[in-house]
This record gives sequence, C-alpha cells and structure tokens, in this order.
Amino acid sequence: MAARSFAVIAAGLVALLALGPVVAVVWRAGGFATFGPGDMQALRFTLWQAAASAALSVGLAIPVARALARRRFVGRGLLVALLGAPFILPVIVAVLGLIAVFGSQGLVNRALSGLGLPSLSIYGAHGVILAHVFFNLPLATRMILQGWLAIPGERLRLAAALDLGPWTMLRVLEWPMLRRIVPQAFAVIFVICLSSFAVALTLGGGPRATTVELAIYQAMRFDFDLGRAAALACLQLVLALSAGLAALALSGGTGFGAGLDRAIPRWDADRAVAKVLDAAWIGFAALFLLTPLVLVTLNGVPGLTQLGASTLAAAGRSLAVALASTLLCLLWALPLATRRGEVAGLAGIAISPLVIGTGLFIVVRPYAAPTDLALPVTMLVNALAALPFALRILRPEAESIRAEHRRLAQSLGLSGRVWLMRILLPRLSRPLGFAAGLTAALSMGDLGVIALFADPGHATLPFHVYGLMGSYRMEAAQGAALLLLALSLGLFWLFDRGGRVNA
Repeated sequence: MAARSFAVIAAGLVALLALGPVVAVVWRAGGFATFGPGDMQALRFTLWQAAASAALSVGLAIPVARALARRRFVGRGLLVALLGAPFILPVIVAVLGLIAVFGSQGLVNRALSGLGLPSLSIYGAHGVILAHVFFNLPLATRMILQGWLAIPGERLRLAAALDLGPWTMLRVLEWPMLRRIVPQAFAVIFVICLSSFAVALTLGGGPRATTVELAIYQAMRFDFDLGRAAALACLQLVLALSAGLAALALSGGTGFGAGLDRAIPRWDADRAVAKVLDAAWIGFAALFLLTPLVLVTLNGVPGLTQLGASTLAAAGRSLAVALASTLLCLLWALPLATRRGEVAGLAGIAISPLVIGTGLFIVVRPYAAPTDLALPVTMLVNALAALPFALRILRPEAESIRAEHRRLAQSLGLSGRVWLMRILLPRLSRPLGFAAGLTAALSMGDLGVIALFADPGHATLPFHVYGLMGSYRMEAAQGAALLLLALSLGLFWLFDRGGRVNA
C-alpha cells in the first residue's frame, strides 16, 4: 500500500512539473498565438529533416547490423559497446568533432582541396542531418542487431539444411524481422529528431534550417512571444504522439519464437563478396563514428592549457546539476517502475523542455530572479527528460523482482523499508547503476534550458563551450569540450561500474 502511495505521489509530481508549466505559459500569454510564415517553414523543415535523418540512419544501420550479426573478429565486443557512445556524448562535443572532420578546415575538405574539388559546408540542412545520423546510426544499429541476434539458431540450421540462397534467406528469415523492427527504429529516431535543439542551434543555417524546437527558443529568447511558443510546443507534442502511434500501428507481428540459444556459424556469409561487403560496412561505421571522437581528443589536448577559472567553475556547476538530476530522477523512477508509471514518465520527453523551463520560471518569477534559479530549474528539467530512459531500464527488472519475491515478503510480514533495503535495491543495483550513469551523462552534456536564462556567471560547461565557439576561441573551446567529454564518460563509467559491483 505504501509503495502504491509513493507511486501516486511520484506520478502526480511528474504530471505537475510537466503539464503545470505549459498551463502557466499559456495563461501568461493569454492563449495561443497564430503561426507565422516562419513557423510553417520550421514545421516543414522539422518534418523533412526528421524523416531524412531517420531514413538515412535506419538505411545505413541495416547492412552494418547484418555484418555485425554474422561476423566474429577481434574487438567486435568493444566496437558494439562503442556504438552506444554517441547517445551519451554531449551534443556540443559531437558538433566539434564533426566540424573537425567536415568543417572548412576539416579532414574531408582538406582532402577535397588536394584533389582540386569544391569544398563542403557542414552548416545548414545537410549539417543538421549529418549530425543526426552520427547520433542515431548507433541507436538504429543496436536495435536492428538485436533483431538479427534474436533469430533462433534452429531456424538458421534448418535454412542451412535446405541450402537456402541469400535472397531466399532474406525473404524467409531476415525480411520478416526487418518488417517488425525497422518501423520501430524509424519512429524512435524520428521523434528524437523532431525535438532537435542543440544540433540546429549550432549547425543550422538560418531560417531555412530552423526546427520547431529552435523556433520555440527564438520565440522565447528574442521575441518573448509565449503564446507562439506554447502553440509550437503543442504542435510538437502532436507530432511526437502521432509518430508514436504510427510506430505501434506499423510494428505489428511477433518474433520467431524461442530457441535453445545455441549460436551456430553463419554459413551464408562464407562467400568472398559477402566478406568484402561486411568488412566495408563495419569499417565505414567505425570510421564514421570514431574519427570525430579521436579528433576531439587530439585537438582538445593543446586547449587544456587554456582552461581558466571560468571553465573550471562551469564544470563544477555542471557536475552539481548532473548529480542532483540523477538523484531526483532515480527518486521518481523507483516508485514509477511499473507499466502505468512508465506511461506517466513519457511526459518528460513528449513536451518541449524549453516550454517546461519557461513555465517554471513564470511560476517562480514573483519570488526570485530567473537567472538566480537557472541551475535548479535546469536540474528539474534534466531529471524529467531522463526519466523515460531510466524507467525503460528499471521497469523490466523491477517487475520481475516483484513477481518473484512479493508473496514471500508478504508472508514474512516485511515492512516497506525492509523490502526496499533488503530485497529490491540489492537486486536492482545493476540496472540502477546503468540508469544513474545514463542520466548523469545526459544531464552533464545538456544544452537546453540553460541557454534560455543563464548568464555567464551561472553557465554550465556545455553553455560555456558554446560561448567560446561563438567568440571564435576554438582552441579553448576544444579544450573545454575534451574536459566535458571526460566528465560525461567518467560519470557514466563510475555509476555503471558501481551498479555492476556485487550485482
């Protein structure tokens, strides 16, 4: 009963923090404003870039995942693990890495110049799509790879006994799996790209490369048109929900059923052409994903000497915000780690964080200056935005623990405190550590609400790096970005390792 009460309280707080600020923005604006020509252009660009980014990410992920599923080589496990790195990589760090590869003085343009070919620009629509593919190709690859690995070995053994050719294998085994997995992957990436802010802010090329989220930021930051911002936020919410419903409608069908979990060699990949193609796709993925990270590290080392007191202070503020966000997110996630609770937690990702932050500032404005509360509000919004990911990690394990131990705990008359400390938390330590690491890394690299109201004296490290880039102090920005990368990955490693110890 106490657990249910805590879940109701947590769900109420999440709903209040997610929906209350939106109501405050609409009330303060006196209603919704009408859309202008620029907003319609932002809507068209948002839909186009999200569809193009999702299509490219999923389209490239299919051959990469297929190659990883049927090849075994030294370093394969490390490469698959690194596929998750871009998801927790701070956006501003990834942007610097992509600029080092595709910028005016990057590796690609220097090679084109040497060949006498025209240079490429990373800014504008193609830059936004390139960055989205960099972030989401690993996510799509991991999702599709799991589908390939879930095909029972018995089906593959039967296909080998029947001597099925590659095209028959594709039609009988691989295409049914792709038809089930690909729409889900496309919809997830489409929703992520719909709410793109930091990528469009840093790489967008003017009005023609403005997303709806960036239009919300401009309406608040420069025009203070809250009615227009609220209308755009509701439009974005409708788009996200529509994409989610479309994913559910398109991703019907069941898997291949259970097998004996016996791995068998993939005989269909023994052909020389298949080996060359698989090696090429794996090499492409490794080169595309790892080169920006390597260049960020190499370019950032000289800039470490330019880290001044302001950079270190910004790093300290980011660490404080990340740790506070992680604690608050886990306090919400533990009681909400149920099927109904996970639905309630989705509010944090469906509603624009910029609108939530602005609504919170409107609520507290009579009592304090917005700049004084920039960090606490950022902490709340970051915790809310990370809650859906934490719930997705915790809920399956938490439900399993309840199903296996609830009756025994009731028969022994265990109190809620004993149940939490002796049963739930020890068995939940591994996913809890992973959820904490993911939340801390995402919060550490966030460049969202803080960009609206923070002044230089209250800047977090990502906002400080963005300011250095804006003032063309690129060497100092690269050094600060390397520090941000180290802190983000360090927090993830520390929490995730703590969750694995004696799990």
